[in-house]
Amino acid sequence: MSEWWTYTLSDFLLFSPRTYYRLFELYNIDIWPAQSVALALGVITLALLWRPRAGQGRIVAAILTVCWIWVAWAFHWRHYATINWAATYFAYAFAAEALLLVFFGIIRNELVFEPASVTHRTGFAVVAFAVVLQPLIAPLVGRGWLQAEVFGAAPDPTVVATLGVLLASGWRTVWWLGIIPLLWCALSGAVTWTMGSPEAPLMPIAALLVLVVAGMTRARKS
Repeated sequence: MSEWWTYTLSDFLLFSPRTYYRLFELYNIDIWPAQSVALALGVITLALLWRPRAGQGRIVAAILTVCWIWVAWAFHWRHYATINWAATYFAYAFAAEALLLVFFGIIRNELVFEPASVTHRTGFAVVAFAVVLQPLIAPLVGRGWLQAEVFGAAPDPTVVATLGVLLASGWRTVWWLGIIPLLWCALSGAVTWTMGSPEAPLMPIAALLVLVVAGMTRARKS
């Protein structure tokens, strides 16, 4: 029997890259046209962040809640779990994030945006990347539109957009809402790196960018 230190991440991967991305293709076909609704929610989120007003944090939190619940059930529970037993636990984690958004984002209204601040501008850019550019990655790397990952329907862009929203709110009072998204960035990066996917650095870089900007802003204000 091999010693534990002889194992690599690829030894624990339960599926091939072909199977993983084929999953997105089947998922997108199965849920169509839900992607159109999800993209519309993403555009609404960007519009609300562009000119934030009092009380808009609740609407943004409600949008994110719907997206996290959808990804927990439709993607992780119904589809990803067919090739990865751990996806059931991912579904629980995404559902937990949705509940946190309901309580702290909708009920307590703790998503308060800071217009014209560095964190707000950077956060808006991160959300725009997740909504507009992340779906383009699949066709750009040759996987085709059917394997595109869309905000509100797939986990990665939903997580990135959530981190952008939290950064736009200043991060200080809602940093713990970023724990599950940050953990997902690490996990997603590890999986895609193990598969040799060209977008493997994307999720860790997004998490690092958000943390660095939030940390620098906090240090400057203290």
